[in-house]
Amino acid sequence: MTVRFFPLQTIALLGGSALLLCSCGAASQNKKNTAKGPPEVGFVVVQPTSVPIVTELAGRTAAYQSSEVRPQVSGLILHRFFTEGALVRQGQPLYQIDPSLYRASANQAQANLASAAANAEATKAKADRYKPLVEMEAVAKQDYTDATAVARQAAAAVQQNRAALDTAKINLRFTTVPAPITGRIGRSLFTEGALVTASQTSPLTTIQRLDPIYVDIQQASADLLRLRRALASGGAIPTRADVQLKLEDGSNYGPTGDVEFSEVVVDPATGTVTLRARFPNPQGLLLPGMFVRASFAQSIDTKAFLVPQQAVSRDPKGNATVFVVGPGNKAIQKTVVAPRTQGTFWVVTDGLNAGDKVITQGVGKVKPNQPIKPVNADTPQTIKAPTSDKSKG
Repeated sequence: MTVRFFPLQTIALLGGSALLLCSCGAASQNKKNTAKGPPEVGFVVVQPTSVPIVTELAGRTAAYQSSEVRPQVSGLILHRFFTEGALVRQGQPLYQIDPSLYRASANQAQANLASAAANAEATKAKADRYKPLVEMEAVAKQDYTDATAVARQAAAAVQQNRAALDTAKINLRFTTVPAPITGRIGRSLFTEGALVTASQTSPLTTIQRLDPIYVDIQQASADLLRLRRALASGGAIPTRADVQLKLEDGSNYGPTGDVEFSEVVVDPATGTVTLRARFPNPQGLLLPGMFVRASFAQSIDTKAFLVPQQAVSRDPKGNATVFVVGPGNKAIQKTVVAPRTQGTFWVVTDGLNAGDKVITQGVGKVKPNQPIKPVNADTPQTIKAPTSDKSKG
């Protein structure tokens, strides 16, 4: 192996050249950093605005009308006139109870009425004949008084028998069981040939009206109290908004509903107040007993700020923070209260002031108290073509 030795002058010359190149590179980098300056960021000026306070709560559907069909007379069921699960109309016959006994009772009441009417006619005629005779003292006054009393008793008996006939006819009519409301009928709990009574606890069947349909929404009493305090303080105003439904499978129910009323008592078992909304249900998609999620605006916050979502970040504790342009064009970090979103904005209810310049562009390259170059977020950005750093010989 051959070892070559360089003169000391050559080594010194090479070392000096390397040092010169390093110093030139460092000077070039420092010059580049100096020319870059503070980062340019875009900001928007925020002002308080009216924002609906949207609440999402759990709810359960309930029939608009529900009727348990019960017999009002006793007897055997002879016929059933409906198809289970079908739509029935109010007054439509559903069951036929054996009417034999009730028809006989009506005929007997009719005969009793006729007998009472005949007796009343005879007693009245007798009293009428006694009237001129008593004036001539041809008969005793007591006989005339007795005849008049008998005539009045016979007239009262006619009224009694007429009422008995009406009752018998009503019972005879009750042997045909009609639909009390219009709606979808359920399964029949009694078959033909079954004995039913007027005092039984089990219904024959159930009819439910499903269009429209109710949704009972449960709201915590503490939330309702907070809302009422906000309304009383003037920080919010009441509103009547449409209610949107989300079904059990996560899909949205198209038609919107209206809140009809709220209960005036708190359920002691759950600590909630029931709000009832009404929804159209022309397709019968909603069935009683379904669990849903209802979202609606109960009031409007008149002092909230709408901040673009890209301007809001979260610290390790989960608190929402934003950067604003501070005095001397420095980035100031503020902790805000942002409980919910609305579209592409965070709804900020505390922590900002009217006229604050919130940084929405370039947030990732900003640090607290760092000098910045703020420009309006609507200002078009100028993009320069990249320059190439080439050594000139």
